[in-house]
Amino acid sequence: MRPLLVALLGLLLLLQYRLWLGEGGIRERQGLETQARAGEESNQRLRERNDALARQVLELQEGDEMLEAVAREELGLVRQGEEFILFVEDDSEEKSP
Repeated sequence: MRPLLVALLGLLLLLQYRLWLGEGGIRERQGLETQARAGEESNQRLRERNDALARQVLELQEGDEMLEAVAREELGLVRQGEEFILFVEDDSEEKSP
């Protein structure tokens, strides 16, 4: 009877070890859940970015206002008859307190 009890106890310890620390155990599962959460957060940020880009593409396809705004901001373009004035702050002067 005693050897059977020892064998069963040993089997229980082996199964507990595999459950907690072995391949496919609880520790590995927790690591995979953490990776999955990080991946979901990254995907959400990328989805939001893609949605913003899709909206911008639609605006560029549908109207000239967005196209004009992009041309003015990124390329510095002006219409014929307009004057371009650029205000630059002089950083060489020390500002007194």
